[in-house]
Amino acid sequence: MILYHLLEFANYRLSRLTDRYLFARFEEDTEDVNDLYIIDRWQGDLRRSVHSLSGGESFILSLSLALSLADMNSKNISLNTLFIDEGFGTLDEQTLDIVISTLETLQAQTGKMIGLISHVPLLRDRINTQIKVIKNNSGHSRILF
Repeated sequence: MILYHLLEFANYRLSRLTDRYLFARFEEDTEDVNDLYIIDRWQGDLRRSVHSLSGGESFILSLSLALSLADMNSKNISLNTLFIDEGFGTLDEQTLDIVISTLETLQAQTGKMIGLISHVPLLRDRINTQIKVIKNNSGHSRILF
Protein backbone atom coordinates (compact mmCIF):
# COMPACT_ATOMS: atom_id res chain seq x y z
CA MET A 1 0.00 0.00 0.00
CA ILE A 2 2.79 2.43 0.88
CA LEU A 3 4.56 1.58 -2.37
CA TYR A 4 1.43 2.52 -4.33
CA HIS A 5 1.29 5.90 -2.59
CA LEU A 6 5.00 6.44 -3.19
CA LEU A 7 4.55 5.70 -6.90
CA GLU A 8 1.62 8.13 -7.09
CA PHE A 9 3.74 10.89 -5.54
CA ALA A 10 6.66 9.89 -7.79
CA ASN A 11 4.52 10.08 -10.93
CA TYR A 12 3.48 13.60 -9.95
CA ARG A 13 7.12 14.62 -9.45
CA LEU A 14 8.16 12.77 -12.60
CA SER A 15 5.55 14.63 -14.67
CA ARG A 16 7.35 17.86 -13.74
CA LEU A 17 10.63 16.48 -15.11
CA THR A 18 9.57 14.60 -18.25
CA ASP A 19 6.46 13.64 -20.17
CA ARG A 20 8.05 10.38 -21.28
CA TYR A 21 7.78 8.08 -18.26
CA LEU A 22 5.35 6.94 -15.60
CA PHE A 23 6.02 4.45 -12.85
CA ALA A 24 3.88 1.38 -13.45
CA ARG A 25 2.03 -0.42 -10.72
CA PHE A 26 3.14 -3.98 -10.32
CA GLU A 27 0.77 -6.92 -10.33
CA GLU A 28 0.97 -8.38 -6.84
CA ASP A 29 0.17 -11.92 -7.92
CA THR A 30 2.58 -12.14 -10.84
CA GLU A 31 5.47 -9.76 -10.21
CA ASP A 32 8.13 -9.32 -7.58
CA VAL A 33 7.40 -6.15 -5.61
CA ASN A 34 11.15 -5.44 -5.59
CA ASP A 35 11.13 -4.92 -9.37
CA LEU A 36 10.05 -1.51 -10.60
CA TYR A 37 8.68 -0.90 -14.06
CA ILE A 38 7.97 2.22 -16.03
CA ILE A 39 5.59 3.01 -18.86
CA ASP A 40 7.50 4.54 -21.77
CA ARG A 41 5.02 6.89 -23.45
CA TRP A 42 7.39 7.59 -26.34
CA GLN A 43 7.48 3.88 -27.17
CA GLY A 44 3.73 3.28 -27.42
CA ASP A 45 3.26 2.91 -23.64
CA LEU A 46 5.73 0.04 -23.56
CA ARG A 47 6.20 -1.41 -20.09
CA ARG A 48 9.93 -1.56 -19.28
CA SER A 49 12.08 -2.59 -16.37
CA VAL A 50 13.91 0.29 -14.71
CA HIS A 51 17.06 -1.78 -15.30
CA SER A 52 16.79 -0.97 -19.03
CA LEU A 53 17.16 2.79 -18.51
CA SER A 54 20.22 4.91 -19.27
CA GLY A 55 22.15 6.72 -16.55
CA GLY A 56 20.33 10.00 -17.20
CA GLU A 57 16.92 8.33 -17.25
CA SER A 58 17.73 6.48 -14.02
CA PHE A 59 18.78 9.75 -12.40
CA ILE A 60 15.48 11.43 -13.32
CA LEU A 61 13.44 8.53 -11.94
CA SER A 62 15.59 8.29 -8.80
CA LEU A 63 15.20 12.01 -8.21
CA SER A 64 11.41 11.77 -8.53
CA LEU A 65 11.38 8.90 -6.01
CA ALA A 66 13.63 10.79 -3.58
CA LEU A 67 11.49 13.93 -3.78
CA SER A 68 8.39 11.80 -3.30
CA LEU A 69 9.81 10.17 -0.17
CA ALA A 70 10.49 13.66 1.15
CA ASP A 71 6.89 14.64 0.29
CA MET A 72 5.52 11.62 2.16
CA ASN A 73 7.75 12.19 5.20
CA SER A 74 7.02 15.91 5.34
CA LYS A 75 3.63 15.10 6.84
CA ASN A 76 5.31 13.67 9.95
CA ILE A 77 8.85 15.06 9.94
CA SER A 78 10.09 18.51 9.05
CA LEU A 79 13.01 18.13 6.63
CA ASN A 80 14.45 21.51 5.77
CA THR A 81 17.51 20.32 3.87
CA LEU A 82 17.95 18.17 0.79
CA PHE A 83 21.34 17.10 -0.60
CA ILE A 84 21.78 15.55 -4.02
CA ASP A 85 25.18 14.01 -4.69
CA GLU A 86 26.20 13.70 -8.34
CA GLY A 87 24.17 12.17 -11.16
CA PHE A 88 23.96 15.48 -13.01
CA GLY A 89 26.75 14.48 -15.38
CA THR A 90 24.48 11.84 -16.92
CA LEU A 91 21.97 14.46 -18.09
CA ASP A 92 21.89 16.28 -21.41
CA GLU A 93 21.81 20.08 -21.22
CA GLN A 94 18.04 20.36 -21.75
CA THR A 95 17.21 17.77 -19.09
CA LEU A 96 19.71 19.34 -16.68
CA ASP A 97 17.95 22.68 -17.15
CA ILE A 98 14.57 21.06 -16.38
CA VAL A 99 15.97 19.37 -13.26
CA ILE A 100 17.55 22.58 -11.95
CA SER A 101 14.35 24.55 -12.65
CA THR A 102 12.36 21.91 -10.77
CA LEU A 103 14.71 22.10 -7.79
CA GLU A 104 14.58 25.91 -7.84
CA THR A 105 10.77 25.75 -7.81
CA LEU A 106 10.83 23.23 -4.96
CA GLN A 107 13.15 25.50 -2.98
CA ALA A 108 10.96 28.55 -3.60
CA GLN A 109 7.75 26.70 -2.66
CA THR A 110 9.04 24.94 0.44
CA GLY A 111 11.92 27.07 1.67
CA LYS A 112 14.13 23.99 1.81
CA MET A 113 17.87 24.42 1.54
CA ILE A 114 18.94 22.28 -1.42
CA GLY A 115 22.59 21.32 -1.68
CA LEU A 116 23.98 19.95 -4.93
CA ILE A 117 27.28 18.10 -5.03
CA SER A 118 28.59 17.99 -8.57
CA HIS A 119 31.47 18.47 -10.98
CA VAL A 120 29.23 19.64 -13.85
CA PRO A 121 30.46 23.05 -15.11
CA LEU A 122 26.97 24.21 -16.16
CA LEU A 123 25.83 24.05 -12.54
CA ARG A 124 28.54 26.53 -11.53
CA ASP A 125 26.95 29.07 -13.86
CA ARG A 126 23.42 28.36 -12.63
CA ILE A 127 23.90 28.14 -8.85
CA ASN A 128 24.76 31.42 -7.12
CA THR A 129 25.71 30.26 -3.64
CA GLN A 130 28.61 27.83 -3.79
CA ILE A 131 31.11 26.07 -1.59
CA LYS A 132 34.07 24.93 -3.66
CA VAL A 133 36.44 22.20 -2.50
CA ILE A 134 39.71 22.54 -4.39
CA LYS A 135 42.46 19.94 -4.17
CA ASN A 136 45.98 21.39 -4.09
CA ASN A 137 49.26 19.80 -5.19
CA SER A 138 50.02 18.37 -1.75
CA GLY A 139 46.87 16.25 -1.86
CA HIS A 140 45.03 18.37 0.67
CA SER A 141 41.92 20.36 -0.11
CA ARG A 142 40.89 23.88 0.65
CA ILE A 143 37.39 25.26 0.88
CA LEU A 144 36.29 28.45 -0.85
CA PHE A 145 33.01 30.20 -0.05
